[in-house]
Amino acid sequence: MQPTHHQPASRNVAVIGAGGGGLVAARELRREGHKVVVFERGDQVGGTWVYTPNVESDPIGLDPNRTKVHSSMYQSLRTNLPREAMGFRDYPFVAIEEDEERDPRRYPSHREVLMYLKDFAIEFGVSEIVRFETEVVFVGLVEGGKWKVKSKSKRGEVVEDEIFDAVVVCNGHHTEPRVAQTPGINTWKGKQIHSHNYRTPEPFRDQVVILIGSATSAIDISRDIAGVAKEVHIASRSVADETIEKQPGYNNMWLHSMIKSVQEDGSVVFRNGSVVLADVILHCTGYKFHFPFLETNGIVTVDDNRVGPLYKHVFPPDLAPSLSFVGLPWKVAPLPMFEFQSKWIAGILSNRITLPSQEEMMEDVKAFYSLLKASGTPKRYTHNIADNQFGYDDWLAAECGCPAFEEWRKQMYFVAIENLFERPETYRDEWEDHHLVLQAHEDFRKYTLNGVENGHVTSNDVPPSSR
Repeated sequence: MQPTHHQPASRNVAVIGAGGGGLVAARELRREGHKVVVFERGDQVGGTWVYTPNVESDPIGLDPNRTKVHSSMYQSLRTNLPREAMGFRDYPFVAIEEDEERDPRRYPSHREVLMYLKDFAIEFGVSEIVRFETEVVFVGLVEGGKWKVKSKSKRGEVVEDEIFDAVVVCNGHHTEPRVAQTPGINTWKGKQIHSHNYRTPEPFRDQVVILIGSATSAIDISRDIAGVAKEVHIASRSVADETIEKQPGYNNMWLHSMIKSVQEDGSVVFRNGSVVLADVILHCTGYKFHFPFLETNGIVTVDDNRVGPLYKHVFPPDLAPSLSFVGLPWKVAPLPMFEFQSKWIAGILSNRITLPSQEEMMEDVKAFYSLLKASGTPKRYTHNIADNQFGYDDWLAAECGCPAFEEWRKQMYFVAIENLFERPETYRDEWEDHHLVLQAHEDFRKYTLNGVENGHVTSNDVPPSSR
């Protein structure tokens, strides 16, 4: 519902996670006058953008007792969206040309995104309210509709109990691997790894690799590996069963339909009838939502990767507004969406914005689930909002009483995604949307932060390859 004129409230709020979602949630909550504590298991902000060469003890990620690593970044990763479309609305992600440590490319490395998030945290004073190396081990309801948060320090292992008025969950969803179910996989003798534990191509040198998946990480990793592997065979459920195609520009990479079965002798049988004797199966098959610390007495569940019931992917109707989630929708421009969700949550907690009744929210959720079922959409795609992300973002903006998504940003996103699939080798360094870049930089002039007012945003900053 639209902003209201109720008496403003200031609440004590716990934010779990200091990645992009947690950082902007903390900022928006503080802007609304709330008291905020951010819990972060790692030693720095940035969440999934913190690269580490370390991998988990179980490379496929099925062992519940494995040593866990939060980040899924691989060494060569560059963004698959241009920086102008990626950044927060009032803190543009502009290139800082004069700093040699920064990456000025439109599609920068993971390290540049991390540095941007660190700049954001410092600029808005969020860093000072983050408790680093502090893991949340339990979040549960207590009397009066409040929440108990138990946390432990990495150093002392002392568990602390604290009470909060509200909890905002921002723990990301690129940590718990989702693995394809393949007939015969349990007796297959070869090596398996999930892309969560992929860092560099070198371990795959001279090997025959089966890569399952065809989303953006699969596109990147298959090309990374092809430079050293003997053969790379991509299994995709997005193509017809008879498909077998050599990939353009490669003598050692093929696109197949999905795997029919794997055999004990190491052979992999595809639905197209071809058989490949493989060394490794690499699962680029996505992730599960995972909230091991959260106890809601069965009110919020994860069923086939549907977190629910949630009103607009954010509030469980029975626990709103004291429990909320930032960042569940995927196939989106993440940071701007995090910002809209956070503004909405913060405004609701301060009574500036009102939610519908519990019954109305639940009816909305049921109608949404019915629509998904009628269209044949599996539960695991509940939070895939690729086809409606800008409708969703604009709805949030209207609820918050702030401007909708900029038209240039929408167009830039669609152009980038189209280029990604049409020209996967070159889309990051060759583009033709220079008119949108100019519109973006003109728009950035409105903002005085992040060095924008100091001449960083001028027509001269449009990269030469885009002019």
